[in-house]
Amino acid sequence: QVQLVESGGGLVQAGGSLRLSCAASGRTFSRYAMGWFRQAPGKEREFVAAINWSGGSTYYADSVKGRFTISRDNAKNTVFLQMNSLKPEDTAVYYCAADSVSYRPGLKSRMNEYGAWGQGTQVTVSS
Repeated sequence: QVQLVESGGGLVQAGGSLRLSCAASGRTFSRYAMGWFRQAPGKEREFVAAINWSGGSTYYADSVKGRFTISRDNAKNTVFLQMNSLKPEDTAVYYCAADSVSYRPGLKSRMNEYGAWGQGTQVTVSS
């Protein structure tokens, strides 16, 4: 079982930046793809970005492409989400998630492909 803890959320003005971190423990982090999802008030949780086990492949939702960057440090068991040019519509609770299958080819955007979730971190972007 893997445990995931997000940090780095906060309040930022539109156009600003934040860097989210997700620290993993409990299993071999480097074997699994990781993803970031978000959930705004009154809306369903949605995919944001994913990165494969080695960090060599990434995948983004169209809404964040060119503004957000996902990365990972396998030596530190941590995945990051650098968020630039933030917009009020990026306001949400952001969750990191670990793929349920090790060394899975391809990157997934569906929640049911991920077997472990963090507790979330709030990001609020003011206009």
